[in-house]
Amino acid sequence: MRATNVIERDLTKPWQGILAAPAPAPDSGRAGVLVLAGSSGRVERERVRLLARQGLTALSIRWFGGPGQSPGICEIPVETFTTAVDLLRASGAERIGILGTSKGAEAALLTAVHDPRVDVAVALSPTSRVWCNVGPGPDGATHPYRSSWTWRQQPLPFVPLDDSWTPAEPDGDPVAIRGWYELSERTHAHRLAAADIPVERARAELLLVAGGDDAMWPSLPFAERLAARRRAAGATVRLIARPDAGHRPRLPGEGPAPASPRFRYGGTPEADALLGAAAWPHLLDLLHGAGVR
Repeated sequence: MRATNVIERDLTKPWQGILAAPAPAPDSGRAGVLVLAGSSGRVERERVRLLARQGLTALSIRWFGGPGQSPGICEIPVETFTTAVDLLRASGAERIGILGTSKGAEAALLTAVHDPRVDVAVALSPTSRVWCNVGPGPDGATHPYRSSWTWRQQPLPFVPLDDSWTPAEPDGDPVAIRGWYELSERTHAHRLAAADIPVERARAELLLVAGGDDAMWPSLPFAERLAARRRAAGATVRLIARPDAGHRPRLPGEGPAPASPRFRYGGTPEADALLGAAAWPHLLDLLHGAGVR
């Protein structure tokens, strides 16, 4: 289904966001999707509109950095996202998906593990485990490291970063931080198992999308570990990958991701678009719960 008209509503409570749906609304059976950005913290307006034009009720929220929220990704309640699922259900969505990128993919996978109402989790450039905070918590402190997430007010086990790491790039140049995560895994090897995201326990169908040239973190090895755990448990999983794509796959209809003065993301605009195009029919198939279109 492709909608010609989309109805949008800006949200201010309990978080900033946008909710978009095709018009006219069907009587029943609509699928809904929660769209989560990564560490940018932005509301994914372009992606929400794109998905609404495909017949989905699409919601994106600011899940940190907004009024009354933690300024960084530090001990963010997973309940933030289950509350967003409540809103999708109240808006008429009967099939629930979550589409997250990077840290948003980490959140999407954790929500699918903890909330059995989630039917589909789509993780773009995912991690296979819980990592420490990115930025400060409500107290303004960044160290000592704490978990990125809590569930029922308890911090989830996490892997800290090893701050002995130094970038290879000259001062002032955009930095590839993949090596920081790889070093931290070696340094904190004894903490890895406890921090694994137990995707084998999730009822949701799982789609993983990753590029082998990701310069932010090793998302393709992470995705391969997630897929292996699902398959070992007899659960379904789809993994879409390109060796030359980076951290920011782009879906059909989206423009190229902007360059960053701070970070290197890997890949190329062409490879990132090809990875998004390869994932697109699988993404729509799973979110709609229908045959590949």
